[in-house]
Amino acid sequence: MQAKTDTIDEYLATVNGNRCAALKRLRKTIRSIVPDAEECISYRIPAFRLGGKVVAGFCARTDGCSYFPFSGRTLRTLAKEIAGYDHTKGALHFDSEAGLPTSLVRKLLKTRIAEI
Repeated sequence: MQAKTDTIDEYLATVNGNRCAALKRLRKTIRSIVPDAEECISYRIPAFRLGGKVVAGFCARTDGCSYFPFSGRTLRTLAKEIAGYDHTKGALHFDSEAGLPTSLVRKLLKTRIAEI
């Protein structure tokens, strides 16, 4: 289990190699799309809050990384767009080498924000 961290920087300091680089790129992408979002830790993972609601989160996994929209509907809504990725009802898993395309992150965030 991930050690308790209080900031995204602290969390990223616990992640090594390609997974850390992928999560740093994802963080930068999220910040560029929703610059007003507040960084936080939610459910022990790095997350972004907008208007008091968490709109995105991410974490490192043993075999890659995951993106969390913090909604059970977002990934269902974007089923066609995420068809090439492994996913659960609440998490999108991706390879740390490839990362997530900015266009997909933008769609994930826009969909989640529209739900709120």
